[in-house]
Amino acid sequence: VLHLYRCIRLFDWLSERAWRDIMALTNLETFTYFANDFVRYLQEFRDIFDSPEPHRKPLPGRWNNRLDQFQKLLVLRCLRGDKVTNAMQDFIANNLEPRFIEPHTADLMTVFKESSTTTPLIFVLSPGTDPAADLYKFADEMKFSKKFTAISLGQGQGPLAEAMMENSIERGKWVFFQNCHLAPSWMPSLERLIEAISTDKVHRDFRLWLTSLPSNKFPVTILQNGSKMTIEPPKGFKANLLKSYGNLSDHFLNSCGKGPEFKALLLSLCLFHGNVLERRKFGPLGFNIPYEFTDGDLRICISQLKMFLNEYSVIPFKVLKYTAGEINYGGRVTDDWDRRCIMTILEDFYNPEALIKGHNFSESGIYHQIQTTCDYKGYIQYIKSLPLNDMPEIFGLHDNANITFAQNETFALLNSIIQLQPKSASNGGRNHEEIAGEVAEGILQKIPPPINLRMVMKRYPVLYEESMNTVLVQEVIRFNRLLEVMMQTLKDLLKALKGLVVMSLQLELMATSLYNNTVPELWNSKAYPSLKPLSSWVIDLLQRIHFLETWIMDGIPSVFWISGFFFPQAFLTGTLQNFARKFLISIDTISFSFQVMRETASELKVRPNEGCYICGLFLEGARWDSQALELAESRPKELYTEMAVIWLLPMSNRKSPTHGFYLCPIYKTLTRAGTLSTTGHSTNYVIAIEIPTSKSEGHWIKRGVALICALDY
Repeated sequence: VLHLYRCIRLFDWLSERAWRDIMALTNLETFTYFANDFVRYLQEFRDIFDSPEPHRKPLPGRWNNRLDQFQKLLVLRCLRGDKVTNAMQDFIANNLEPRFIEPHTADLMTVFKESSTTTPLIFVLSPGTDPAADLYKFADEMKFSKKFTAISLGQGQGPLAEAMMENSIERGKWVFFQNCHLAPSWMPSLERLIEAISTDKVHRDFRLWLTSLPSNKFPVTILQNGSKMTIEPPKGFKANLLKSYGNLSDHFLNSCGKGPEFKALLLSLCLFHGNVLERRKFGPLGFNIPYEFTDGDLRICISQLKMFLNEYSVIPFKVLKYTAGEINYGGRVTDDWDRRCIMTILEDFYNPEALIKGHNFSESGIYHQIQTTCDYKGYIQYIKSLPLNDMPEIFGLHDNANITFAQNETFALLNSIIQLQPKSASNGGRNHEEIAGEVAEGILQKIPPPINLRMVMKRYPVLYEESMNTVLVQEVIRFNRLLEVMMQTLKDLLKALKGLVVMSLQLELMATSLYNNTVPELWNSKAYPSLKPLSSWVIDLLQRIHFLETWIMDGIPSVFWISGFFFPQAFLTGTLQNFARKFLISIDTISFSFQVMRETASELKVRPNEGCYICGLFLEGARWDSQALELAESRPKELYTEMAVIWLLPMSNRKSPTHGFYLCPIYKTLTRAGTLSTTGHSTNYVIAIEIPTSKSEGHWIKRGVALICALDY
């Protein structure tokens, strides 16, 4: 294995994660010699890795004929996780039927024909969708618009809704109760009303339509007896633009005093709306927190645009940007870094250049401003000419963002499959309890006993001039607490599996987590933030403890592994405290300046006189060019790269530079989102660092560039 590992590290195209997965695959009987053959056919496997359709490429050597279609999915999962969903589509189409992977449009007529007076028709709402408009249109087609009553449920609406329903049952009307999830206390009454409908007394034209978000308060009997529908929001930039223009008309486009300017900025605004909606699919690269922007946000911005253009002689771009970015869309944004991102994106669409015909909104020019003399059909024709699949360039993202999106989709799908797998074995295999017991014993053997706190406090006492001693002691206390919980719960679980103690609910959940290779919640509540699977999490924990033990035995390190801290903010505060106490300066006037070093961590043998060196960070969305000493574009398929050593140098009354730098936030995990703390920042956020760049800061903001302490593998 060690020989194979050394072989594979000679090639920079394969990530460590992929190689770990390949080595894990060899544990299966069929794949025993797969790692050996992988090195043997390295070039052929690289061709598969580089292929635009790796899921349709034959495997080299004996493996193409030896493996069935499902087993080939496992190989693809190791090499190109972003293409697993495509391969699954082929698998389903070949083994079932193509119709199982084709999207189906909602046809209210089909559902209506299958309904009855006692069968409620239920719309299960998805974020960003509202079936009300479709239902009103359908009622009009069925000549029921005058016999159609609707009410949005909420506090105090129960009696009104009840009276409306009783009246509709008698007179044969359609009744539409919207947002049932907002009236949980009235749901039992609705259940009673539906059960009380008598087939003898109800008018044959009566129908009950309901909408609700998924809610555990919604009556199960209504769900079981009703016809359920869900309408997905439009997917893709093009579909969102068509939806935005679908409610407009020639009359509206020409209703503003400044016609050409209104048409141009309206297209800009709709492009911006589609941009912020679709950025969500890229996860934290798009926004730290996935916001639910709605058509209502767009409608109010369009109204304001029309109003301001009519009222001002000169186009008030500053006012337009403030109302759209800070108030309408920005009103939903709770993260400061997301606010910076949304204002940077808006800057590209609300500016004087956007009025010029042919102005490009993307690098390739596919998304551009069209002639403002166009009528409504001209705009629809232009939108239909746009590519069906979104190009990352319109979002300002790197092409790698599509890989991140596809990988996230794959891992979410695989996690769902893991949750659905049976908990008992068949055909003589090992059962759930045996596997969980083996994992528990393996971890128990690996983790060390708690660090001797008394010895650490003796060697590193509280000193006025050295705050790092206090930081070390605090870290030891936190890691000891985690180790104690782990050792105790693992011992309890092993006893419970042997029947020596009662298997509690918490221990049962822990056993399930060990079986699924996830970190048990019992440990998570005492641990540092991490997205790693259990096997990697244990390795990472051992590395962190080794970092502390080296510090204890060899003294304060010259370069700090910032990712190894339980609470990195305490370490940063300690660094500022040392500087403040050394020079007798008030700590609230001190902040860090930043210098990215040419030297590697192993070359820096001595601590700096002031500040500290940090390492162990990963760049997402960009890479560090060690020759030019600045940010550079990521290489294809290279999602994360190691960042160079950074020197944090405290300075008093420092003024931040205005250009030549990108203010890059550091996050503990790849999700970036956390709960908002009293500082106004996410609890996942550590600090922001200025990284040199020759490009504009906005370029990297739209790229979603950030530094990450720990990856998810």
